[in-house]
Amino acid sequence: MQNDSEMTDKQQSSVSTNQEYFTGINGLRTIAVVGVILYHLMASALPGGFLGVPIFLALSGYLVINSFLKLNENGLNLDISNFYWRRLRRLYPALVVMLIFTASYITLFAHKLMGGLRGIIGSNLIYVYNFFEIKHGQSYFEKFNGLSPFTHLWTLSIEGQFYIVAPFLALLLIKVFKKRSRMFAFLLGISILSALWMAILFDQHANINRIYYGTDTRLFSILLGSALAIIWPSNHLNPNVGKNGKRLLNIIGFISLLLILLMYFTVNGTRHFNYNGGMFIFSLLVVVMIAVIVHPGSNWNRWLTNPIFDWIGKRSYGIYLYQFPVIVFYGRIVNIANHPWFNSLIEIIIILLISELSYRFVEQPLAHINSVNIKQYLDDLKHNLKHLITSAVVILMAIITLIGCVKAPTSTKIAANAIDKHIQKSAKTVDKNNEKLMKSKKSFAKDDTYKIHQDGNATAYKKLNKQQKNLAKKFNLSPSDVLTAQKMSITAIGDSILLDTSGDLQSIFGHAYVDAKVSRQAYQAPDIIKSIKAKGMLAHNVLINLGTNSPLTQDQVNNIIKAIGSGHNIFWVNTLVPTQNWQNEVNNIIAKNAKKRKHFYMIDWYSLSKKHNEWFGSDQIHPNPQGSVGYTNLIVKSMIKDLKN
Repeated sequence: MQNDSEMTDKQQSSVSTNQEYFTGINGLRTIAVVGVILYHLMASALPGGFLGVPIFLALSGYLVINSFLKLNENGLNLDISNFYWRRLRRLYPALVVMLIFTASYITLFAHKLMGGLRGIIGSNLIYVYNFFEIKHGQSYFEKFNGLSPFTHLWTLSIEGQFYIVAPFLALLLIKVFKKRSRMFAFLLGISILSALWMAILFDQHANINRIYYGTDTRLFSILLGSALAIIWPSNHLNPNVGKNGKRLLNIIGFISLLLILLMYFTVNGTRHFNYNGGMFIFSLLVVVMIAVIVHPGSNWNRWLTNPIFDWIGKRSYGIYLYQFPVIVFYGRIVNIANHPWFNSLIEIIIILLISELSYRFVEQPLAHINSVNIKQYLDDLKHNLKHLITSAVVILMAIITLIGCVKAPTSTKIAANAIDKHIQKSAKTVDKNNEKLMKSKKSFAKDDTYKIHQDGNATAYKKLNKQQKNLAKKFNLSPSDVLTAQKMSITAIGDSILLDTSGDLQSIFGHAYVDAKVSRQAYQAPDIIKSIKAKGMLAHNVLINLGTNSPLTQDQVNNIIKAIGSGHNIFWVNTLVPTQNWQNEVNNIIAKNAKKRKHFYMIDWYSLSKKHNEWFGSDQIHPNPQGSVGYTNLIVKSMIKDLKN
């Protein structure tokens, strides 16, 4: 997302004859930033869009090391201080302004996101935010619960760390390894070790944040780009490769780009493949694409050069910076679920407008400041209304940010509201009830052999004890439904919606083993099911409530069904999450599986609950006590009805 070329605007406007600047690189940047934005907006439509990040990392590695080696070949000093100054004025102004404006919005309008604000801003300013995320942040693939508008900045910290060490890495390569073959072997070796380390940590079930955000586990993309600069220096590439050579380069570029796009559309961020070599393979494809673009004998530099790619590529840094705050804040204001594509278009327009303002008023004016013209810039500021207004707005926002930082709690955890407190209380109750069930496995198994109660309500009512009569009244259930539920064992697996309602479920069912957790996603369920199986607590009837926190894929559904195994009835509760664009798609996937699979049933919470706003807390997603009664009533009636048929 960062333009690593140090050429002038005039040089950037066209493909120069000596290939000092490659306009096709802007095309690759465009592919990267579009992938990331579409992933954040519509993850189900472009599940591999998060792979745009390795494109940026590989580009940084190639362009920076390539420029240092060219300086050395020309007998010029690497001029480390000048390199740092150029990086600082190119990257820092837009980052600082973005942090200030985002923090100001949070201070004024989104107090729940103020947790850890000082640490977030401070760690971003010194490029260690990825480490902050490892310790305090949420999973990159968690799309719902308290989504932070700063999460995406982890990659800027990794790039910033690379820029800090890049001059010394170049000196190490030049002074110690000397020969390009040795330089290449060293960089390639470290990149392979980085990819292997990612796989090892993943296989050891390490914290996904540790793996995804870690500098050591993401280093391979940058080093592969750096290694390419060793064996594929732009100033040593022969344009006279002949027709066959040109054709070969173009074909290689076509295959690489095709595979990059294929992975965009097919690779899911939570799949094991990504961490066991998938991202490394993708980075290799990107490196091959870079090699083809910068080679003067291929057509790819020209093919990826057009006004649209040029415009987006030059603004890709600002686009990347502002996309997440826009997406997060827009989602807090607008219910986007019923019109996801329209709302995504609106969000894209807002992101591009803000990025253009950043490019014109912040990035470009400050990109060329140096010790010579800084006084002139400050003098001109007095007479340049545009820059004067910009400065005044930034100063005002900076003051608001300072106030927010002073007021912000140290912890990143959001202060518990009534819903959170109820969920926390439910979690403790569930643990106690589960412990009791674990001690009475025989009873759990016995109640799994229930029969649907067929007595008429008058006869059934006479069989109810006082507690069961109270349950029938509370949940508005018939006496026969209560008697049937009281003889049933179920295993329930889900997220905070299930956890919120677990107390009522465990009171109505004879034995209900509940495994629910805040922010849980469908990809996590197979391992949870295996653990439940190992404890002997997987009942004949399995209740699933997943799909609130992220998009649901058919592969995830297949994996969950496979983990449960044959001989079970699966009841999947669909979702009501109007603030997220995946609501309808999640519900459609559940409905399709219910239609085509035996012993798979959809419980339609969405259709019932959308008519009852009074059933929900302030977030309009988690049921309040009244909503929990409605949820439990629906579960019992739906399960008994489906089992009768």
